[in-house]
Amino acid sequence: MSRRPRLTGRGQVFLALGVVVVALGTLLGFPDITRAGVLLVCLPVLAVLVGWRPAPPVTFQRLVDPALVAPDQPARVELSFRGRGQRLSPLQVAEEQVDPLLGAPHRFLLPRMDPGERHLVTYTVSSPFRGAHKLGPLRLERHDPFGLTTATLALPGAGQVLVLPRIEPLGADRVRGGGVGREGQVPHMVALHGEDDVSIRAYRDGDDLRRVHWPTTAHRGELMVRQEDRPARRRAVLLLDPRAAAYRHAAEAFEWAVRAVASVAVHLAQDGYAVHVVGAGDPSATQLGTLLRELAVVEPTARDLTTHVREAHALTSEGAVVVAVVADRDPETVLTLPAVRSPGSLGVALVLDTPSFADVLPSPRADDGPLAPLFTAAGWRTRTVRQGETVAAAWAVATRGLDGLRPGVPAGLR
Repeated sequence: MSRRPRLTGRGQVFLALGVVVVALGTLLGFPDITRAGVLLVCLPVLAVLVGWRPAPPVTFQRLVDPALVAPDQPARVELSFRGRGQRLSPLQVAEEQVDPLLGAPHRFLLPRMDPGERHLVTYTVSSPFRGAHKLGPLRLERHDPFGLTTATLALPGAGQVLVLPRIEPLGADRVRGGGVGREGQVPHMVALHGEDDVSIRAYRDGDDLRRVHWPTTAHRGELMVRQEDRPARRRAVLLLDPRAAAYRHAAEAFEWAVRAVASVAVHLAQDGYAVHVVGAGDPSATQLGTLLRELAVVEPTARDLTTHVREAHALTSEGAVVVAVVADRDPETVLTLPAVRSPGSLGVALVLDTPSFADVLPSPRADDGPLAPLFTAAGWRTRTVRQGETVAAAWAVATRGLDGLRPGVPAGLR
């Protein structure tokens, strides 16, 4: 923003009044009135000329603690100003612009500072909405002693507060993805143990060709690859439906889906699962902090589910607990999703009844939705979710009675 001074409302009134008084004094022949008018005109002109003199520079730093917060959790913002130059800085009004979701801009008076003098200002922000909320830029505004002119300057630099999705506790019951298969065990590299610990298996689509074991391949007549790993942890794959078309006029449904994926990710991570999230960021990431950061900033996209289904397939090929949170619109684009669950593995589908979130005409009964029977027939534990139902309640219904049951078997065959 420019440093150049400009007339305030008061300065414009003084200038206009001076011009009128000079004109009247000249026309009526009253020199004293004319002199008074000239004085009124000169005051704002002189204020502008004086305002062209640059003020001593002021530097500042912004510190946000913590920069990563839960919804409605306050974050403390500290602004540290330091005077520079060779003379005293003027009295200035500082205004910190913030994301409207964090509240109104923060204004405060910045006192005169000697060169090298430091001044601290703190304020707090919070938001119930997830996302990366911007802080800044900071604008300095100074006035002349008579309030006739003002000059503004935007200091460079911006910060942000990252608000994570709201996490709902899903209870003390733990998910047991038992049954046929390896439960999605995550490989840990064991190359330090030598070639004796390396297993050989048949090549699968997607395997890195650099892992081909050529002596075994030549002996067997088919591609064989090295599996330099040892199963260690169970794997869970969470799939978020990010299709913008599926959430048209139902933005709250997408927020519910993000909240559900985040809550299930925390729940399964606490149970020792290596959690992957497909549909929000890097599907290979398993660090819980990274997953929550990606979910904090995820937005609906124009892409369909094809790419995400392919990514999920690559993660569940050796078995994994699979949780899908999908919208019930455009069901033909979701037809390939139930096949992501490997035979014998646990699959949980939370199908969002988007018309209920959009406050339109009532939708059919929860059990009559177009997607719920599709997932149930494929062996998934299914729950159709309407507006007003919590993530904890939907999860409890979808996973009820898992202990002692073999996942992947439809309810009618148990």
